[in-house]
Amino acid sequence: MKRFLTAATLMLSAFAAPVAAQSCGGVYTVQRGDSLLLIADRQYQNVGRWSAIHTNNISAIGENPNSISVGMKLNLGCIDGLPTGLSGGTTATVTAAKPIARPAAKAAAIGALPLIKAVTADDFKPFTHRGLLNDGLMADVFQAALTSSASAEGFDTFWVNDWSAHLDPMMSSHIMDLAFPWAKPDCNSNPEHERCVNFHFSDPMFEYLVLMFVDKNRPIPFSKNSDIDGRTLCRPKGYTTHMLDSDGRNWVKGNKITLVQPVAVSACFEMLQQGKVDAVVLNEFTGRTAIKEMGLKDQIIAVQARPISITGLHVLIHKSNPNADALLATVNFGLQQIKDTGQYQQIVDTHMSTIWASF
Repeated sequence: MKRFLTAATLMLSAFAAPVAAQSCGGVYTVQRGDSLLLIADRQYQNVGRWSAIHTNNISAIGENPNSISVGMKLNLGCIDGLPTGLSGGTTATVTAAKPIARPAAKAAAIGALPLIKAVTADDFKPFTHRGLLNDGLMADVFQAALTSSASAEGFDTFWVNDWSAHLDPMMSSHIMDLAFPWAKPDCNSNPEHERCVNFHFSDPMFEYLVLMFVDKNRPIPFSKNSDIDGRTLCRPKGYTTHMLDSDGRNWVKGNKITLVQPVAVSACFEMLQQGKVDAVVLNEFTGRTAIKEMGLKDQIIAVQARPISITGLHVLIHKSNPNADALLATVNFGLQQIKDTGQYQQIVDTHMSTIWASF
């Protein structure tokens, strides 16, 4: 196992003063007759940006993209210089990293902990990958939160590019204290799930849409769950499938669909091209990144009627860790700190602008 980062280098990126006169992004007020598709077309000149608006306003909209109402305020991120003319826009850009001050209340709230060891890995764009800005969105959020709330001895982040080894044996044997970012299964309907039984979950670091991607020439409807009965869906091996059984679907448990699970994301899209599956189920960012890298932007589209689900990414702590409660409090305290100061939203907005502009 090789250590790539140390606490001294895990500092939150600061943000510079505006560099252009015209602001970008801002707050949009929903008008009569609006839909996310229409707003995306008008404000971004690209109807495909509907999910960017949805993702940026998940807490207000919820899972159904049609649940917007007249007068609702939507935060629109800056993508390729659009939209302009809205209130609350920004022209901030990322500059060189520099440390942020840790809050004085931290020590009293959390108490002393030994050096915290966290594990993550590459190949989870845009969330964790060392070729991305600040190692990816989730690495940036994690580093900011732990910098804000770390113990006196600090923390180290280790990059181990074998995701299957993170939870067991690395976490179960306490080689590592924290693992990020991981999705949380539906522990209410499936309390026996291995992650639910053995791990504590932090507050969500980020929430995103899980979408169905289809061949543009073979679209499928998805206005109700029964539309998917009898279909063949692809989701890579190791990716949680709880969303396929939630919301009363029981697609997998009830044998209503055929689920294909190859090792690689790219294999799912290859099978979609070949007509071997009807749709690929992935979070929108991993899906769109793969589509771009495979040169399939003109062939594969996301089903626009509705997402499969909203999924959160979390930090995991093994329940058997002797410092489990303090570690969980440390992470949650740090997340709340950066949210309260506005640093969290600033990090997300910066990454989202870069991410969406790349699709």
